[in-house]
Amino acid sequence: MKMSGGPASINLKLFLLFIALAIAAGTLYYTQTLVQKLHQRERSIVELYAKGFEYIANSDSPDADLTFLFDNIIKPIDFPIILTDKDNNFNPESNTEIKNVNIDSSLSKEERKKALTELILEMDAIHKPINITYADTIILQRIHFGESNLVKQLKFYPYIQIIIAALFILIGYIGFSQIKRSEQSNIWVGMAKETAHQFGTPISSLMGWIEMMKLNYEKPDAVLDITEEISSDVEKLNKITYRFSKIGSKPEIKNHVVYEEAKKVTEYFNRRLPQTGKTVELVVDGNKNCSALINQELFEWVLENLIKNALDAIENKNGLIRIHIAESKNHVEIEVSDNGKGIDLHRRKDVFRPGYSTKKRGWGLGLSLSKRIIEGISWRVKYLWKLNIVVR
Repeated sequence: MKMSGGPASINLKLFLLFIALAIAAGTLYYTQTLVQKLHQRERSIVELYAKGFEYIANSDSPDADLTFLFDNIIKPIDFPIILTDKDNNFNPESNTEIKNVNIDSSLSKEERKKALTELILEMDAIHKPINITYADTIILQRIHFGESNLVKQLKFYPYIQIIIAALFILIGYIGFSQIKRSEQSNIWVGMAKETAHQFGTPISSLMGWIEMMKLNYEKPDAVLDITEEISSDVEKLNKITYRFSKIGSKPEIKNHVVYEEAKKVTEYFNRRLPQTGKTVELVVDGNKNCSALINQELFEWVLENLIKNALDAIENKNGLIRIHIAESKNHVEIEVSDNGKGIDLHRRKDVFRPGYSTKKRGWGLGLSLSKRIIEGISWRVKYLWKLNIVVR
């Protein structure tokens, strides 16, 4: 039986981890590229700002038009700017030298100057200050500028995105782990119930044969017949053990005559039907010679589940379960029908769902297990008015 967590599972996890890291790295790279472009754009604006001041400083005309400079360059600036002299001195109370800087108005002049000096050092660590020169040689002022709010938000955005994605993945992983654990638990419970269900019929028969042997111990012929039936039930127990031992392994399929295999199953049930207290006729008809590639044990298991399901559904005094075998162009079709109570039309999609049952004490495993077995060996099963098993 294959267990999860093998090399294939580890490789898949490593692959998904690699993809996640690649996406995170790509997001960071793309965002940082945008930040660098915005930095360059802001620097270009500041350089243009500085060129405007240089133009004013170098202009011989006292009536130079400064409207363009103030309306198109200075006003749209949304990042912090501090103008200082060449020695980084400035007036901390000036509104023209300090722009877009939020300082606590309750601070004293010295405290304000100290805070702005620290801010200048922080901004210079990010952007090299731009000099305003006269005649390209004499430094008149320096422009210190920082990052806009957009750039700051963009720098932290990928980290926030990665954290949110990581939390989402973590919650999803925990959720899916719980679901997987619950499914595994249900599988073990279901297999335990199915094991009890499978062993129930032959064990009940053995108990019945033992009682009959006690009643007929003086009749050698009757005891011999009972012994043969007991031997048949013991063989049945051995088959059930073999079936469960093969769960998870690839079934071996061989060519068998379908009619003969179906007849073996019905004969086993016919000898034990009187013990159920029901009068039910089991009929196998149709093509007696067609053959198909099947796994004998699994094929019998499926038919047994279908017959047991049909027996539980029959409430009539005279029940009938019919297994009809027909051969088509490239497959054999086995049609199982009964005269039981049937199932509601709106519930027919649920009959193969694990855990679904219309019986008060049903476990909802018989049909779902049959469907799983059939699909596992490339057969097909469907529920219309009757149940059709197509063996390809």
